[in-house]
Amino acid sequence: MLRIFIAALVVVAVLLQWRFWLGDGGIRELSQSGEALTVLAEELAAQQDINTALRAEVVDLAEGVGEIEERARSELGMIGSEEVFYQFVGTRNDEPGGNLAQVRVTSDRVSVTTNEVNNTPVQ
Repeated sequence: MLRIFIAALVVVAVLLQWRFWLGDGGIRELSQSGEALTVLAEELAAQQDINTALRAEVVDLAEGVGEIEERARSELGMIGSEEVFYQFVGTRNDEPGGNLAQVRVTSDRVSVTTNEVNNTPVQ
């Protein structure tokens, strides 16, 4: 009788240990949850950085015309009414592509930007 009782206690102890280490809510699942939490925390930090940058951009766009004008110039190719725009396209001997130079002339300043061209036609 005592041997049956000890065997039953050993079986119960083994089952409890199995559940503790491998079962639902056990150490393995806790470890996996911790790793998933770390990944989510990193993604959250990255998204918060993006949101902060977007908020700053919204404030800049809402408060001033300069930011809107700068974006229109860079993304849409805006040219002011008092400006003259010259675009020079040529190739250099030491590069397979080419060199694109854009010159903006206003009454108070001249700005020149250059970009590498990858054998694409300029319109």
